[in-house]
Amino acid sequence: MEKIALIDMDGTIADYDRRMTEELTKLLGPNESLEFGYGDDAPTHVKERQKLIKRQPGFWRNLPRLEAGFEIVDEIRSQGFELHVLTKGPQTTVSAWTEKVEWCHENIPDAAITITQDKSLVYGRILVDDWAPFFTGWLAHRPNGLVICVEHPWNKNIDHPQVLIYDGSIRSRALLRNAIYNAGR
Repeated sequence: MEKIALIDMDGTIADYDRRMTEELTKLLGPNESLEFGYGDDAPTHVKERQKLIKRQPGFWRNLPRLEAGFEIVDEIRSQGFELHVLTKGPQTTVSAWTEKVEWCHENIPDAAITITQDKSLVYGRILVDDWAPFFTGWLAHRPNGLVICVEHPWNKNIDHPQVLIYDGSIRSRALLRNAIYNAGR
């Protein structure tokens, strides 16, 4: 079997949340704050603002890099894995698909790119992803697969024998190195 590592984009190597927060902040009314949250838990008017932001030309292409994700990518690369960016394409923002490819060409040019609606269909020994609803299906088809997550508030308490939460600490780096080595054997 080939040594393939699948790398999610948003929340893993691209800082979608930082950029979305910056853009939502620009649209706050005089008595509003972001304390109400955003994403799935956001009120309807905030979700509509998110849709507008994501449709703006350049939103996806200009996402900042998430350096913790690139630490993982560098370790995977150093252990001889072939890199494949595996990102979900938003159904309502088709232009995002092109911009995601452009972002990848700029930031991770040695990776193949797959945009999909279902990550569980794609083979790899390792999946680097931050969002449990996307990687649980993948794990269901890969009893020996490894998922590596950049630590975020929404995933830091995941407890699964095939999931490693990476926080950038010395201990986490050692665990990462060992887990990738074992996935490549």
